[in-house]
Amino acid sequence: MQRIRLRYTKRGRLRFTSHRDFQRAFERALRRAEVPMAYSAGFTPHPKVSYANAAPTGTGSEAEYLEIALTEARDPAKLRELLDESLPAGLDVIDAVEARTSGLADRLTASVWELRLDGVAVEEAEKAVAAFVAAETVEVQRRTKNGLRTFDARGAVAGLQASCPQPDRPGEGPCAILRLVVRHVTPAVRPDDVLSGLHAVADLAPPVPAAVTRLAQGLFDEESGTVTDPLAPDREAVTAAPADRSGVAGSAATVPAGTGSA
Repeated sequence: MQRIRLRYTKRGRLRFTSHRDFQRAFERALRRAEVPMAYSAGFTPHPKVSYANAAPTGTGSEAEYLEIALTEARDPAKLRELLDESLPAGLDVIDAVEARTSGLADRLTASVWELRLDGVAVEEAEKAVAAFVAAETVEVQRRTKNGLRTFDARGAVAGLQASCPQPDRPGEGPCAILRLVVRHVTPAVRPDDVLSGLHAVADLAPPVPAAVTRLAQGLFDEESGTVTDPLAPDREAVTAAPADRSGVAGSAATVPAGTGSA
């Protein structure tokens, strides 16, 4: 069995698709691309696809990850092209690598987010960020299926900065861009929780909902404060392995099991 790890995006209007919607679209793409999928056992077999830490509905993302299991070896680059062609524009498969290490989910320990706050001056955002960062704890509330839950939104934040929009992304009126690095903890701290925290400590209240995009997710490097590429270990292992006669690096039979199937 060969395992392939994919990185895909949720762009534009496709950010409003739910995770279940994406699952259905991806399984259709697998059939269109005639991917030799491995299936689970039991009365209702389903393709062995492992999804890792999907972004919330309504947020864009440049860094979503999943893993698929195949019954026949395929070239990851060609497979990426076939799947990308079979998915709607906005759900784009942008990277693929053969799984040569275990624990992809264990390497997704933090995310980098961009929050576009239209109607908020950069100076106002900077003051709110300074107040948030200076606080030891920032309690926020979120409604869950078990009722209203209170938790600290500050402890998970490893980095928070405010800046002006890029020149190629102009807008009308004031606008601030927040760059947020959040560790994946329990309970999960989401970008909207940080916005609630900014409102709590500095009364920051954007007049329109923030446009939120995940730029990256991976292993958090405590020394540099950066989030590293979670596919890098697999890429390095494949590069170091000799190619077999089919042109696929290494032997698919020796690939260790990665994350469990969903």
